[in-house]
Amino acid sequence: MRATRMTDSQKKSLGQNWDQHGLSLTESPLSMTETFGRKAETVLEIGFGMGDSLIAMAMAAPDKNFIGIEVHLPGVGRMLNQTTHEQLSNIRCYKEDAVTILNDCIADASLSSVQLCFPDPWHKKKHNKRRIVQPEFAQLVRRKLKPGGSFHMATDWQNYAEQMLEVMDAAEGFSNTAGAGHYLTGRPEHRPVTKFEQRGLRLGHGVWDLIYRTDSVDPS
Repeated sequence: MRATRMTDSQKKSLGQNWDQHGLSLTESPLSMTETFGRKAETVLEIGFGMGDSLIAMAMAAPDKNFIGIEVHLPGVGRMLNQTTHEQLSNIRCYKEDAVTILNDCIADASLSSVQLCFPDPWHKKKHNKRRIVQPEFAQLVRRKLKPGGSFHMATDWQNYAEQMLEVMDAAEGFSNTAGAGHYLTGRPEHRPVTKFEQRGLRLGHGVWDLIYRTDSVDPS
């Protein structure tokens, strides 16, 4: 977990709002129906940063459940503050490692979508192996998605986009919605533009989006 300074407001939000919207590591998979008090499609966002996009998506799609994962505590605190301010009941979050949560807390075939937007690029070549999008991770995501579910990735690092494309085009059980070897031609409507992305666009950075769907028939 990143050791970063939190503002008094973020600390207060984390303390006051965690019990209502926070989720903890469990020995058995989460029951989405019990957690949200309803049956609905569930979207999991890995690395929601300061929470702007997660909040915007939850507000735009009140019929869906949203689970966010973020280890940056100031971001968690800020997101919880926004969630309470907007009186959103369809958001829950974890402040743990994403792979641990997927393995231990998310039931197989329980998610309609997994989103990974602007993950740490580990841009130095010697650190590329630390990038989260690897063949093993792709299959972990596949197990957690329902048949026909989607895995949406976005990055502003071309080298990482190329790795995502290579890994996912080769991943068993996934189909590239843009066609093999291709990225989406524009930002999907459901993905909000973040301040981080706006800053990058002003500096002339490119953004690459990829969406893959799992096989519509459960292989098991």
